[in-house]
Amino acid sequence: MPDITASDQGSLLVNLKCPQCGAEYNASAIQNFCKAPGCASTLFAQYDLRRPLDRSILKDRPANMWRYRELLPVIDPENIVTMGEGFSPILPIVSLKPFTEGNNVFWKNEAGNPTGSFKARGIGMAVSKAKELGIKTIATPTAGNAGGALAAYAARAGIKAVVYMPMQTPRMFKDECRLYGAELVEVDGNISDCGKLVNEHAGPNGWFQISTLKEPYRLEGKKTMGYEIAEQFNWQVPDVILYPTGGGTGLIGIWKAFDELEQLGWIDSKRPRMVAVQAESCNGIVTAFNAGSHTAEFVDGGFTMANGLRVPKSYADKVILKVLRDSNGAALAVSDTDMNEAVKEIARNEGMLIAPEGAALWQAYKNLKASGWIQPGETVVMVNTGTGYKYLENIKL
Repeated sequence: MPDITASDQGSLLVNLKCPQCGAEYNASAIQNFCKAPGCASTLFAQYDLRRPLDRSILKDRPANMWRYRELLPVIDPENIVTMGEGFSPILPIVSLKPFTEGNNVFWKNEAGNPTGSFKARGIGMAVSKAKELGIKTIATPTAGNAGGALAAYAARAGIKAVVYMPMQTPRMFKDECRLYGAELVEVDGNISDCGKLVNEHAGPNGWFQISTLKEPYRLEGKKTMGYEIAEQFNWQVPDVILYPTGGGTGLIGIWKAFDELEQLGWIDSKRPRMVAVQAESCNGIVTAFNAGSHTAEFVDGGFTMANGLRVPKSYADKVILKVLRDSNGAALAVSDTDMNEAVKEIARNEGMLIAPEGAALWQAYKNLKASGWIQPGETVVMVNTGTGYKYLENIKL
């Protein structure tokens, strides 16, 4: 549990609200997604941002995501399940400066989180809130990292975890879940097939499922990346943020964080241009964005070395596309061949073995800079979502 100081005001959580139809829900009860007829949208946690809250409250607080606890949904600090997740470093490009000349380019490197990825943020938050709500069993579909994170945090919380994972997922991810004591179900299919099975099994077994954006709290953990980026850049925001987009929780969360910070008066109205980067084999968001569509089609071209990008259709496709358009952003798809080369280029020049999902951002950045979309003098942040060590069997040397 994080240290509690005299400056704490407690969580300012008010309720849960649907961003599509505006319906509101009680945050003290177990909720998943909007139940309004024909809606079924993700729910957003709402906070009383009219309450005076000064940035000085952060002084001397531990460097983890719970430093922003007034703006997080766990009411009783005793329910916080933490292993020090969050406040990942901002690292400048050092040796690949020929590609970054004229720009300030940084990694937000999530590889040092517990279980090696940014999933520790969202899952840590969801498990903490599940503990507060008295939930005994949590189930989720996963492409890899979310399953390991759920297994670890559920073990720490004393909650049972059931993880559905595609058979094609590297063995490291499967062993991780089993080591933490989760029940692992291997599925001959993709993450959408896993999700269908979770939907079928959760109700009859009394499980609470935390599928991406089908419950409100993983988003609240992921949004802390946005708080950190603002704080680490002295309460300014960069000009461009590139984000690997499978389910898209982090992209939506970062955008939500900036909106909340502006309402508090901690940042001004400037926003970064958000860039969604996908695998060529699962490029539904890219296709929809370029076509001017408000929804994405189901697209699954099979295996990609970036397991986390094999999401044929995000549950929150409408919200992702709105963020991209509201930010004057972009969407790009990257081939596995280019991802693999980017993994090696970053490793050999920057000393970072990043996840293929992060490597896709590097290729996308180079494409956007070459086209002139990234302009001279702009500051760019790429969110590397995890360590590359788990993907060694996918990476070709």
